[in-house]
Amino acid sequence: MSAATATLPPDIRLMNATANILWIGVALGLAAMAVAWAARWPLFNVRAIRVEGDVARNSVATIRSNAAPRLAGNLFTLDLAGARQAFESVPWVRQAVVRRVWPDQLVVQLEEHRAAAYWESEAGGDRLVDTYGDVFDANAGDVDDEALPTLRGPEGSSRAMLALQVRLAPVVAQLDGARIETLTLSGRGSWRAALDNGATLELGRGSADDVVARAERFVHSVGQVTGHYQRRLVRADLRHADGYAVRLEGITTTPGDAPARRTGRRPARTQ
Repeated sequence: MSAATATLPPDIRLMNATANILWIGVALGLAAMAVAWAARWPLFNVRAIRVEGDVARNSVATIRSNAAPRLAGNLFTLDLAGARQAFESVPWVRQAVVRRVWPDQLVVQLEEHRAAAYWESEAGGDRLVDTYGDVFDANAGDVDDEALPTLRGPEGSSRAMLALQVRLAPVVAQLDGARIETLTLSGRGSWRAALDNGATLELGRGSADDVVARAERFVHSVGQVTGHYQRRLVRADLRHADGYAVRLEGITTTPGDAPARRTGRRPARTQ
C-alpha cells in the first residue's frame, strides 16, 4: 500500500478494493466467455477417430460407425466418460480408453473380450465368459473355438466357475484326454462336470481346493476299475467321504442280476 493510499479515508479504500475485485471478476468472466465461444468454433470439431489396440472381432470402420453417433460435442466439450461408454457398448469390446489429441482427433485404445467359455443362466441369451471371468453379451456364432466349455450356474458365479474349470481341466484330461463340456454349479453349491466322452462326475460341495482334491484322487485310481471291467465310465459320484461310486457301461450290481451286458441302475462302489 502506497503512502497516498494509506492517507485515504477507510471508506474510500474499501470502495477502491471492491472496484478492483469487480474488475477482476469481469475480466475472468469475459475470458471464460471467450474460451467457451472459441470452443464452439467448427475448428475444434472432432474430425478423426484413431482406433488402436484389439480390433480382431470388429473392423475399425464398424467400431467407428457404432460409437460415433453417440459422441456429442467437440474436442473441448466432449464427455470422455460418455465416449468411453459409447465404445464399450460395441460388441466384443471389454474396455476403452479415450483421449483428446489436438486439434481435432480422438484416440481410442481398445481391449477386446477373449472368450473362455459359454455362459448359461436363467437369464438366457447368447452370453460368453471372458478370460477374466466376466460375462458379456455376444453372438456365439462369432466364437472360433468350438471346444469352449459351457458354464452353468447362478448369476454372479462366473469368475469362481471359470477359475475351477481351469484347475479341473488338466485333472480331467488324465482320463484318456477327456475334456469338460459343461461345468454346473447348483444353487446349493454342488458341482457337476459333464465330459466330452459321455461321462458325468458328481463333484460335490466344498471349496475349490476340496473339489480339485476329490477329482485328483478319483482320476488316480479309477483306471484300475475301468481296466478290470474293460468298460467305459458312465458316471462317478465323488460325494462319498470314504471313496467314490462309479457306474460303468454294461455293468450292473443290482442283486439277482447276472453279469449281463445291461446298464445297471445302482453304481458299483470302490475305494
